[in-house]
Amino acid sequence: MTDERRPAGREGQPPSLSLPAGREGQPPSSERPANPADQPPTVGKKSIIRLYYFFQFSFTLLFWTPVFFEYQKRMGLSDPQIFHIQSIYYILFCVLELPTGFFADRFGYRRSLIWGSVVLVVANLVAGYFTSFGGFVLHWALIALARSFISGASTAYLYEYLRRTNAHEEFKQIEGNARAYSLFGRVLCFAVIGYLMAWKITLPYWLTAASGGVALLIAFRLPVSPVGIRSNEKVAPKYNLSVAFRHALRSPWLLTLMFQGIVIFVLARVISVNLFQPILGSKGFGIEAYGLVMAGMTLVEAFGSARPIWMRRWFSDVTSVFILSAIMAVTVALVPYFANVGTLVLFGIFSLVTGLSYPIQKQVMNEAIPDPAYRATLLSCESLIDRAVMAGVAALLEHLTHERDAFLLWVGVGSFFLVLAVQLVLHQLGKSRLTVGVTTS
Repeated sequence: MTDERRPAGREGQPPSLSLPAGREGQPPSSERPANPADQPPTVGKKSIIRLYYFFQFSFTLLFWTPVFFEYQKRMGLSDPQIFHIQSIYYILFCVLELPTGFFADRFGYRRSLIWGSVVLVVANLVAGYFTSFGGFVLHWALIALARSFISGASTAYLYEYLRRTNAHEEFKQIEGNARAYSLFGRVLCFAVIGYLMAWKITLPYWLTAASGGVALLIAFRLPVSPVGIRSNEKVAPKYNLSVAFRHALRSPWLLTLMFQGIVIFVLARVISVNLFQPILGSKGFGIEAYGLVMAGMTLVEAFGSARPIWMRRWFSDVTSVFILSAIMAVTVALVPYFANVGTLVLFGIFSLVTGLSYPIQKQVMNEAIPDPAYRATLLSCESLIDRAVMAGVAALLEHLTHERDAFLLWVGVGSFFLVLAVQLVLHQLGKSRLTVGVTTS
């Protein structure tokens, strides 16, 4: 396993200081207020980070996560129909990821956050009023659009702010804190959501719509640009989606890191979303327990997300992600062989490791991006790959509703060997980069 530290910026170079496109010495038109009166008030570093925390907390507070499967079944949908909708959701996410990432790079990260929040509110209103198969398809399509608006833009907004203030090394910890705070918020919500749903079946969706409205208000309070753009900084002459693709294809390190993120994302979605409720149901848990179990998992994951620095004491970030991904794969493969108590223990281990891995993976991805002007687009490329794989997984689950244990076993085993192969490729790429560096010097 390679112990090479994370690549930064272009091959062997520190992160580029180029900025999003506009005329030379000027911010892009979408990031530049039309007149001085439109200029947002100056916001300090602590205030921006605090607003970022609040936004992530509000936007990700999806109250219905532990019970959406049961809700759709009570509305008359069958298991295959639910998995079919999930497959449609991931396919739509793939279709929307790059356009929305490009939108964020071209028209501004803040604007993307605003639109994502608006769509999130509408999506949850749809789920409360339109409970047919078509209504749920529309609901999940809007969820895909809302999350695709946010997926690259929120991370890019934070990283660009920290990079421009020479504080990008703090990104991993701040991103981990943001994730931890949002997870802590979900703990209380998930613990009671089963009981709230028993009282008023649509309440989880109304609460999520309200939370999306709060996220919208916070997005409006964020500065249009994270920091002022100095007049002597060079910027790209124009945005071009093909340029973003070329950046990705010319960086084997970046592409390999994207595939490394697949395992984390897919395993996390399978355990905490797609099969969470069916697994608990097969182990003898009732609907009231769904929220309590997810609250416990969320609490443990939040604990891990707030402490990514633990791994850095002994391993490089790339090696840390490999170790954590391998542990996730093993725990998934073991789930079929344990009863209710053993399953809860495995879920706890899985959640802790997931919490540790997400901030580290985001750090290595951001530092591997060669051109900051296309940061949101390139981050969306990773999300696109993740969702494309999940679309296939959801389609497979649609036809394997009675083969759940075998599915978990093979997904766990396959993921383990995939992360091993990715680590070997990264090791070889690391050796090549070192050789090139020595030769050129």
